[in-house]
Amino acid sequence: MANNFICPKCKGHLLVGGYVVFTVSTTKGKQGIILLSPDLGDYSKALSHGLAIEKGEDVDFFCPICHTNLASEVDQNLIRILMIDENAEKHEIFFSAVDGEYCTYKISNKKYEKFGASSEKYESYFRTRRV
Repeated sequence: MANNFICPKCKGHLLVGGYVVFTVSTTKGKQGIILLSPDLGDYSKALSHGLAIEKGEDVDFFCPICHTNLASEVDQNLIRILMIDENAEKHEIFFSAVDGEYCTYKISNKKYEKFGASSEKYESYFRTRRV
C-alpha cells in the first residue's frame, strides 16, 4: 500500500493516478491543475495546459474537492496536507508554495523529517511540532 494524501479540511483523497492533485492560482492570475510527485523530496510536477509558473512565484494551492485554500497557519508560503503512510500512521506534510523553493517537512508523533535543498528556510517552525 502506497502513501495516501488527504485534504485536512474535507478528508478527500488527493492521490490520483500516481500524482497528488491540486488546483492552483498564481500571483499573475493564472489558474489550473498541478500534479506533484507523491515521493517526498521529488519536486517533479506536471501542469495543466496553459498554466505557467515562474521560478520564485507564489502559488495558492487548493483542494480539488472542497476548494479549501491549503496555506498553512505556520507560514502562508507553506502548504499543509495530511499523509497516511503504508503502516496507517498519520503525518502532517508541509511544502513550499514558492516555485523553485524545494522544501518538504514530514511531522508525526514519532519523528520529524525534512527534504529538499531549501529545507533550512522554514525548519525552525517544525523542530518541536508533533501531530
